[in-house]
Amino acid sequence: MLGVGISLSTRSSQGESTETESRHRKNDFYVLSRQTQMLCFSLLQIPQIPLLTQFPLQVPLSKFPFKALHFSQKSSLQKVVTKKLCGCFSFSNSSAFTSPDDDFDVELGRLLALLPEEMRSRVSEHPELHDLVEVVMDLGRRPLARFPSGDFVLSDCPITLQDLEHATAQVGDFAIDNRAGISRTLHRISAIRNRKHQIIGLTCRVGRAIPGSASLLRDLVQDGASILLIGPPGVGKTTIIREIARMLANDYKKRVMIVDTSNEIGGDGDIPHAGIGNARRMQVPNSDMQHKVLIEAVENHMPQVIIIDEIGTKLEAMAASTIAQRGIQLVATAHGVTIENLIVNPSLEMLVGGIQSVTLGDEEANRRGVQKTVLERKGPSTFSCAVEIISKNELRVHCSLEATVDAILSGRLPNVEVRKMNSQGLKDMVQMEPSIDTSVEKKDEILFEELQMKDERIASNEFISASPLNEGENSLEDETTIRLYVYGVRHDYLRI
Repeated sequence: MLGVGISLSTRSSQGESTETESRHRKNDFYVLSRQTQMLCFSLLQIPQIPLLTQFPLQVPLSKFPFKALHFSQKSSLQKVVTKKLCGCFSFSNSSAFTSPDDDFDVELGRLLALLPEEMRSRVSEHPELHDLVEVVMDLGRRPLARFPSGDFVLSDCPITLQDLEHATAQVGDFAIDNRAGISRTLHRISAIRNRKHQIIGLTCRVGRAIPGSASLLRDLVQDGASILLIGPPGVGKTTIIREIARMLANDYKKRVMIVDTSNEIGGDGDIPHAGIGNARRMQVPNSDMQHKVLIEAVENHMPQVIIIDEIGTKLEAMAASTIAQRGIQLVATAHGVTIENLIVNPSLEMLVGGIQSVTLGDEEANRRGVQKTVLERKGPSTFSCAVEIISKNELRVHCSLEATVDAILSGRLPNVEVRKMNSQGLKDMVQMEPSIDTSVEKKDEILFEELQMKDERIASNEFISASPLNEGENSLEDETTIRLYVYGVRHDYLRI
């Protein structure tokens, strides 16, 4: 694997025997061989230098500076070796600087290595390669690469069992939720199994850390608000929550603990991805134990912030509510489109304070103009604010989650902020005022004004019976006189 040319200096001198010279040469060669083996082992341990067998794409040689390797154990070994390792690279002790784009190229290359050569070359030529969403491989069907613009067929040949085995051999073990990953990357590999538990399909989803993806929520994060992110699958909830974790740990120097159920936030493997910054990560061995790991994180590690991905069960919602009562900032995600989805979800309604049915009295029901049985919020919500993710550049922010829930239950539109990221990377914020249905209040105002006008006319002795008159030739003299008596008013005050 390592081809290094070494020239050994001769230790022969006058007066020494041939046997002594041979013994010295053998010792020098042994020391040099041991040092060469240690060099090979150290190079394999460098995480920034991937193996050539893991790369489907050629890595530019300019990203790895060439430097000399020095052996200085003995005077005879003080030679400079300038050979290229593996015929391609020569490495120095100092790590080369890599940009986030270069890191993503390397991680994307490790995902594409799961594909056969033909599929790999076709997807590499696609103009939207850096926007790749996922690759789908189902047994007996043509493989697809999904981009924001649509699906792209990678090969006309259907997927075989050998293709699936080639891909699964390069990823980690599949957990009970049929998810696996590639070590120290954010990619997620999900499996589809048949009745015999054999893998017959793979969904290779691209994971990426995007700096600045949570800039629209920086004010809420800085104020220490507990934030609940709501959105359908694939809209970018995990990307935003990962950036929030990095922001809290690095920018605001808080003790952040991530409870990572499927290793989507911190990546696969024991060493978390650099995208979470200085935040710590606790892995969940089984998704059914997530609520226990949440309590363990609070009791054992004294965090200031807890990051939770995909709250989906009632036990997890109860654990999050318990943590919120201890004064710890929470940032979590939940599947849904709007807050109304959480209100009608019996497993997650506790996140918004819980919903209960209340029976009103006749007087209160008439005053509100509603039925006698209504829905109301049971208690305080677990999160102080909520964010509905419309797209990657548009968010709907509910700064007061409790006020939003109360407005929805009473049939009114909540107060919401729409935040957008324009093409220049600047934040646009639109305040949407709630449109309150004031039909009952307007009716009360109209009745009050009518009564007030009648009182004024009675007081000024100007109350006149206003019977409908024909504007034609008929007059009052031809009509029958109408006498109107008002209850509670003396007759001498009325002019008839």
